[in-house]
Amino acid sequence: MPESSLDTTTQRRGVSAIGLAALILATLFAGAAIYILVAEQPARLALEDRSLLLQWQESYPRAARMQAGLAVLASLAGALAFWRARDPLCLVGAALMLANLPFTLIVIAPVNDALLALSAEQAAASRALIERWGALHAVRAGLSVLAIAAFALAVARGGESHSALRK
Repeated sequence: MPESSLDTTTQRRGVSAIGLAALILATLFAGAAIYILVAEQPARLALEDRSLLLQWQESYPRAARMQAGLAVLASLAGALAFWRARDPLCLVGAALMLANLPFTLIVIAPVNDALLALSAEQAAASRALIERWGALHAVRAGLSVLAIAAFALAVARGGESHSALRK
């Protein structure tokens, strides 16, 4: 087997492993986001206003730390897979996962800040904000599902690189 063929095989295995890591991280993010949408958010909305607000204020900071970390790690893994294989699907997946961060900081953060600033006595104002937060959170779930599709296609192609991007 020629040396260049061995290098290509080794590179594809490395890209496949990195791409698989990106896929797993994006899937973990999406799983958490979808769980929040289908289980936690409806359950909290069934609570009276004071309990609703207090539950959100306890839950959000924990979930935010976890999901931010997963978004960054999935983006980095996807970018590394793109760098190694020049597969544009890896770059698309990385960009979709990374898009969660500015979306959260620009669009969702004002809602988060308003909810975190409310006291238990102001809980009546929280329901509409938490409902809005849930709709905005669905965008993050959607971005991550699209990233999963991009990473899965890249992994399924086995790290096949695009010669036009390698030049």
